[in-house]
Amino acid sequence: MDIGKSERRQKSKIKRGRRNQIIISGMSILLIVLILASFSLGRYNVDIKDLFFYMGKNLGMNLEINQINEHIITSVRFPRIIAAVLTGLALSVSGAAYQGIFKNPMVSPDILGASAGAGFGASLGIILSFPTILIQLMAFGFGIISVALSCLIAGIVGRRENVTLILVLAGMVVSSLFSAFISIIKYLADPYGKLPEITFWLMGSISDVKNSDLIFMIVPVVICLIVIFLVRWKINVLSFGDEEASALGVNAGQLRLVIIICATMLTATVVSVAGQIGWIGLVIPHLARMIVGPDYRYLIPATAILGAIFLLLVDNIARTVLQVEIPLGILTSIIGAPFFVYLILKGKKGWI
Repeated sequence: MDIGKSERRQKSKIKRGRRNQIIISGMSILLIVLILASFSLGRYNVDIKDLFFYMGKNLGMNLEINQINEHIITSVRFPRIIAAVLTGLALSVSGAAYQGIFKNPMVSPDILGASAGAGFGASLGIILSFPTILIQLMAFGFGIISVALSCLIAGIVGRRENVTLILVLAGMVVSSLFSAFISIIKYLADPYGKLPEITFWLMGSISDVKNSDLIFMIVPVVICLIVIFLVRWKINVLSFGDEEASALGVNAGQLRLVIIICATMLTATVVSVAGQIGWIGLVIPHLARMIVGPDYRYLIPATAILGAIFLLLVDNIARTVLQVEIPLGILTSIIGAPFFVYLILKGKKGWI
């Protein structure tokens, strides 16, 4: 009898795995189609055939393309679309990873203060009139510093007792501290010059992203994603507790540290370029969990693809609906908050 139940359970597990693989493949195709369609959206109309002509031209085919359209594709649409994809998948994967290691569905990428620290670094760079690259580096640096400070406080206070809880509380303190520093900078900033610039950056936008910004983003994002992807199955083991994880050959403390470093790097990198964009790291992992289940072998890739799709859709709305572009942080909050309430009512159980 027990053997029969075990066989049925194994078959059901294999069936779910195949189903999830099909779903993830379908979402990947949807993302590719959306990326191609996004090149034709905007205030200046670019026919989708121009994109294929441009691709063919770069492959050595004898095809002609309007120079204006070529400029828009290479210098405007391409960096913006890729930045939206990288930002969406980085924030969503970071949120899913944090939720897994803290075993808390309400955790988001800014739980340890990375977003607040990056916001302070960028605000400080703006008020000091630094060039864009230095502003991005300051945002990235202070994002890392804020998380390091949270870990330091947790290490001093926790002493291996309730480490996870102490780490979350330390993150809340550090985040509040850097938010206060941002308020001080906004109070001191020129209300007709620097203050609007700081405020707009904090609302989140990728309207000014250039190809050079992609170089700054893509290396750390890809490296950290690869690391999280390789250890994603181990996150499942953390749900049993540290002692059980150790019995299964997983060093829970070491794994938690690796994931915190990678998730922080993901968050700090994209926030330093795109500004503070909320709700993605909180909502998207829950949506992915409802589609493919809590198994992190499938949850991480599904979350990454859904995050990229979501932010790319939001960015398309931001640059097409109104004459004046809407900051992404505003749109993600307007869409994410009620959608999160819907997910709570729909899911209720089994999120972690």
